[in-house]
Amino acid sequence: MNSENHSIADMKSLFEAQRIAFASDTNPVHSLRKDRLDRLLAMTGKYQEAIAEAISADFGHRSRHETILAEIFVAFAGIRHARRHLSDWMRTRRVSTPLHFWPAWSRVMRQPLGVVGIVSPWNYPFQMAIAPAIGALAAGNRVLLKPSEITPCFSDLLHRIVAEFFAAEEMAVVTGDAELARAFVSMPFDHLLFTGSAAVGRQVAIAAANNLTPVTLELSGKSPAILDASCDLAEVAAKLAMGKLLNAGQTCIAPDYVLLPEGREEDFIAALRGAVARLYPTLAQNPDYSSIVDQRHYARLVRLLEDARLKHARIIEINPGNEDFSASKRKMPLYIVLGGNDDMAVMQEEIFGPILPVLPVKDSQAAIDYVNRHPRPLALYWFGTDRAQRDRILDRTISGGVTINDTLWHIAQEALPFGGVGASGSGAYHGETGFLTFTKEKPVFFQAKRNGASLLYPPYGRTFERILGLLKMIV
Repeated sequence: MNSENHSIADMKSLFEAQRIAFASDTNPVHSLRKDRLDRLLAMTGKYQEAIAEAISADFGHRSRHETILAEIFVAFAGIRHARRHLSDWMRTRRVSTPLHFWPAWSRVMRQPLGVVGIVSPWNYPFQMAIAPAIGALAAGNRVLLKPSEITPCFSDLLHRIVAEFFAAEEMAVVTGDAELARAFVSMPFDHLLFTGSAAVGRQVAIAAANNLTPVTLELSGKSPAILDASCDLAEVAAKLAMGKLLNAGQTCIAPDYVLLPEGREEDFIAALRGAVARLYPTLAQNPDYSSIVDQRHYARLVRLLEDARLKHARIIEINPGNEDFSASKRKMPLYIVLGGNDDMAVMQEEIFGPILPVLPVKDSQAAIDYVNRHPRPLALYWFGTDRAQRDRILDRTISGGVTINDTLWHIAQEALPFGGVGASGSGAYHGETGFLTFTKEKPVFFQAKRNGASLLYPPYGRTFERILGLLKMIV
């Protein structure tokens, strides 16, 4: 097949081959599953530099170190975690059986679903493809991957390296445009995982519903950073700058806006200026700072700023080296938006770039109220030392995940599920949660040879009434 131009017929052929292969081995043994994870690890190690180069080519410039940290390292950690725990995850579980059914017994078997479809995004194209694949392969499934057409260099590379390490009936990659993607999500997968925008996610859910395909949706959203009155602004600023400027803000769980106590705006902006200058003394020619992925997304960010200006927001540029960005490859400095409100596009849309609205609030209750008036975010960040306020925020807000006194790092904890809630998505993966997402936990009841179940068979009469009455008393 030509990896640059897969046809819908090619894709359907791969899907059918995987279905047939799964039917011949519906519950792969531990050694085979571990071998697949080993090959995934070897592939990641062998091609990490090529992966970084391909992603950078697609972006115009993407920091190599960001790719190694946020994509390669996270994949390594996820694969190794799955390998360590695979035996336990696969184990059939004993569960209790009510006394009145003794001496029967019950078990829960964990079995793979079949063929899993994964649609991955452009912003972290390797990590967001491989992380769900880890869980799907560990669970014993076959995997068909559709990476984003926005990163064609990487997508072509992923197709080639997966084909080097895996038979097509084990795991394969298909590349193509939006038409191919629509056909992909319309196939009768046993489970489909999609990462992307909420608008496309709705279409994916509708397409999958025609086949009753269960779907995990990772849809991002506007993730707030709440600064408590007890926080140290200088410490917070460095962590927010890192979380916001990693990949130039093109991170699904990047802090989207800041809620901070009224009257501390200027102190926060000064602290943020200092933090950005330390992390990125220059931006335009700095190899550590990434470009916006393409002209369409760059223009979208410019429109967000212009809309905010027209609606009387104060726009503050943080440009430590006072550089001219006109000749750079879609690099953009950090912009702070003060005076933002819900009428502005920047407060309605997920930003996905180096723009940070800062909203003053009266107190923590006002911050809670603001978050709860809006769609539930994929991530929430809280900074401070007041444990009572921390616990109040945790109790009274709902989000996909939380990091306390930092940003982003909850996504790197393999023991924590990663996923959205409400408008930010449904379902989760990573670690055992990912294994279970792609697993059928099959309940099995083992009836004993000698048992009293026949006492509940018809014809019904006085004995049945007595037995049923007794059971009602003891359940």
